[in-house]
Amino acid sequence: MTTPLQVTTARLRIPVTERDHVRGPADAPVTIVEYGDFQCRFCGAAYPNLAEVLRQRADVVRLAYRHFPITNVHPYAESAAEAAEAAGERGRFWEMHDWLFEHQDQLDPVHLSLGVEQLGLPPEEVGAEVGRQAHADRVRQDFVGGIRSGVNGTPTLFVNDVRHDGGYELAELLAVVDAAANA
Repeated sequence: MTTPLQVTTARLRIPVTERDHVRGPADAPVTIVEYGDFQCRFCGAAYPNLAEVLRQRADVVRLAYRHFPITNVHPYAESAAEAAEAAGERGRFWEMHDWLFEHQDQLDPVHLSLGVEQLGLPPEEVGAEVGRQAHADRVRQDFVGGIRSGVNGTPTLFVNDVRHDGGYELAELLAVVDAAANA
């Protein structure tokens, strides 16, 4: 007796809420959730394309960013995520997010502190929060939510709660967003 191969699509298990870091209109018909790692070069390559999708489809899409630091490969990913959360506590998550992706080769503690200072945030306070892992629970919650949703690498994107198993080139992302908006 044979059983047909059953393919299931991974779905987002943790819905987007007010606790998420979101860019774009709250009532956008398309929501992209990115599970990312600030030190991952593939996330770095996806970053400008996602920014361009937000620019070109400003009324159609919103982006939620969630942490998925792969610490056994990227030694600075977790501290970068915590620095982003510390900035978020001060209303500056997205500025820190952008700085981290634009300076992926400078995520060591010294350069990270300089980046925090460049953004006008208090480097001693943020450094102390990162040092005592004040935001580790938040980062871990994102990570566990990613595992529950089938994330096994970065970047992993969900478009309207369905995992996007394609690439992150601009043309492909625009096509996926348009298809979701017209569904």
